[in-house]
Amino acid sequence: MANRPVKPGDKVKDFTLESHKNIKINTAEFKGKKILLSFHPLAWTSVCAKQMKKLDQDYNKFVKLNTIPLGFSVDSAPSKAAWAKSLKITKLNLLADFWPHGGLAKRLGIFLEKFGISGRVNIILDEQRKVIFAKVYPMDKVPDFGEIIDLLERICSGKKACVLKRR
Repeated sequence: MANRPVKPGDKVKDFTLESHKNIKINTAEFKGKKILLSFHPLAWTSVCAKQMKKLDQDYNKFVKLNTIPLGFSVDSAPSKAAWAKSLKITKLNLLADFWPHGGLAKRLGIFLEKFGISGRVNIILDEQRKVIFAKVYPMDKVPDFGEIIDLLERICSGKKACVLKRR
């Protein structure tokens, strides 16, 4: 990894990236919510497909815990759109950290310069955009989202702020 990877306690500034849904996602729009940044090295690979499909399947679990999950890679938005369609991803936004190439991953210290991709990493930002969880996973392993859900449930235990209100 090029720089020091972010760690709990670090602050992350809001950012805007293009989604596979042909919209710009600005994390400032998620005021009052936690954000799960789930990085995978490349679209169109088997482990990355399993990671993003699982994140899409668990999407509502995260939302109930006042957390917005987002998937990231250095692929372009059109490539991610075709990939999401092939995987039948319907809820999750897959964001393109395409240009500047790996810019967000570099800022977070998780870009693998030698390969031109990010590591397989999950980062949780709290409502103030402070890192509360950061974990690097082996490239050939799907991250355990159960551990992240368990962590969020412990954080939310007894807090009304973790329960989304119906509009």
